[in-house]
Amino acid sequence: MVTYILIAITVLISFLAFNNRKLMSELIFNPYVIQQRKQYYRFITSGFIHADFFHLFFNMYALYLFGRIVEHFFQLIFPGYGILMYILLYVSGLIMSAMFSFYKHKENPMYNALGASGAVSAVLFASIILYPAQELMIFPIPFFIPSYILGPIYLAYSYYMSKRGMDNIGHDAHFFGAIWGILFVIVLWHDAIQNFIAQMPF
Repeated sequence: MVTYILIAITVLISFLAFNNRKLMSELIFNPYVIQQRKQYYRFITSGFIHADFFHLFFNMYALYLFGRIVEHFFQLIFPGYGILMYILLYVSGLIMSAMFSFYKHKENPMYNALGASGAVSAVLFASIILYPAQELMIFPIPFFIPSYILGPIYLAYSYYMSKRGMDNIGHDAHFFGAIWGILFVIVLWHDAIQNFIAQMPF
């Protein structure tokens, strides 16, 4: 249920911002503005706006696929407060995935970032730790790969592309969001590593 609410809120705010430059400017992640004006809320609000429909669609589709898995698991492993933990994972994922970019670009007034990619990466990798036996497919690979194999490949790719800095994709947010999702589950659920190993096919 919370996954659907997050998707609905993100879609609504993103669509409002598509045609409202002032709103987009007030919500976007700009480390320089955050530093100068102490507008720390931008760590969170920037995750609810997107550059265009396709950016929004891919993030929300990924959240739809993996958010439900994590939300369900959290209600099982954190009885009574699983929903709260899921919301905490998502919101903290927005913040922690942007920390590196904040310190990297806080003196650059031209740097902007937006989108839920960091939080979605946190959710995705939390799902991999919880359910490593699931099989995933990532474009352009035309077949399914076990998540415990695809996860490290994705991390290596995000790290490499971040170092290159040749496109406008937030690879830093993808990488650090993923790391945060892993740490969140391992630190807060003492059976996480045992559960992960038990699902390995070897």
